[in-house]
Amino acid sequence: MTTNYNKEKSIIPLSMVSPGKKVKIVSLNAGRGLRGHLLNMGLDVGSEIKVIKQGAPGPFLVAVKETRLAIGQGMAEKIMVSEDTK
Repeated sequence: MTTNYNKEKSIIPLSMVSPGKKVKIVSLNAGRGLRGHLLNMGLDVGSEIKVIKQGAPGPFLVAVKETRLAIGQGMAEKIMVSEDTK
């Protein structure tokens, strides 16, 4: 069994990130359609994002550069991020 845990950084779904935190996308666990949709929104591996509002209820609000995006709970669970933005 492999895990996405590393002693230097932990990889978690975007859905678990608290508001105000900056994170970096490390993988997109999505099919071709959703992956294309996320790429069109500017969300790709290596993108740095800031969580503005955590969904539940409602969408996640995130900032990517100067753009704010609303992301559904299901999407947020498929975007894997790391708090290591260096």
